[in-house]
Amino acid sequence: MKIVYMGTPDFSVPALDALVSGGHEVAAVVTQPDKPKGRGKAVQMTPVKERALALGIPVYQPAKVKDEAFFSQLEAMKPDVIVVAAFGQILPQRILSLPPYGCINIHASLLPKYRGAAPIQWAIIDGEKETGITTMVMNAGLDTGDMLEKTVIPIEKKETGGSLHDKLSAAGGPLILSTLAKLSEGTLRPIPQTEEGTCYARMLSKSLGDINWSQEGAAIERLIRGLNPWPSAYTHLNGKTLKIWEADVLAEDSGKAPGQVARADEAGLWVATGKGTLSITSLQLEGKKRMGFDAFLRGFPIETGTRFERRL
Repeated sequence: MKIVYMGTPDFSVPALDALVSGGHEVAAVVTQPDKPKGRGKAVQMTPVKERALALGIPVYQPAKVKDEAFFSQLEAMKPDVIVVAAFGQILPQRILSLPPYGCINIHASLLPKYRGAAPIQWAIIDGEKETGITTMVMNAGLDTGDMLEKTVIPIEKKETGGSLHDKLSAAGGPLILSTLAKLSEGTLRPIPQTEEGTCYARMLSKSLGDINWSQEGAAIERLIRGLNPWPSAYTHLNGKTLKIWEADVLAEDSGKAPGQVARADEAGLWVATGKGTLSITSLQLEGKKRMGFDAFLRGFPIETGTRFERRL
């Protein structure tokens, strides 16, 4: 098939590689405009653009896909299908209707659950046991198009947003190849989505990571894993931000108020929650490197009863 591929972040790169290695003609890649990043604010290419250039594929970066000039360019390519994976812009109806096989999205959840911008992280935060990849025919709604195929991925006990991202990203390539093969054969039967049981996986923000210690320990531990590596879960100690990278849930109730340190010695760093106790195993104080709780306590002793604060 002749394909135009639309994608932007790291998540989208393996599917692009799969399309190329699978023998499809990727006529062009469409990605978001380059943006300044980091402390130096140097302009950086998107991961998909970087990979496309390495593969010798033409790259287009319209500020808005609704622009007439871009639509004319796209129309001239005459793609059989447009494949989309975390592109970052909403496609207008005339683009959705342009290719004969439509626009096929690689979505990082088992639709119809977790529509929206951050399905990977919310699946962990909400305590799901499994998630996956769904290929779907795009329509004018937000992730509401007919479903084509799915790959199920179990969520491990200590799964993080980062580790699950990588698993789902890798699963997108084989699934889109299967979907495109069946589309061309005419053997796929699209399945309409229901509205029952859907969740909106809203965009992540840094404020989401400010730990509410009044929540139960299990919920806080899932938040820590879901927001690892970005935007990360954190609390505040003596006016400084303290990132929490890893923790274990303890069943016992320490008798302390939520957010109070119940233990801080060589055996563990325990913090009381609304239900149960959280044993923090990896953390990072503002301006310092990430370290285990034992190394942290040697450099930054904490007294029992110290209160971790929330700024919201």
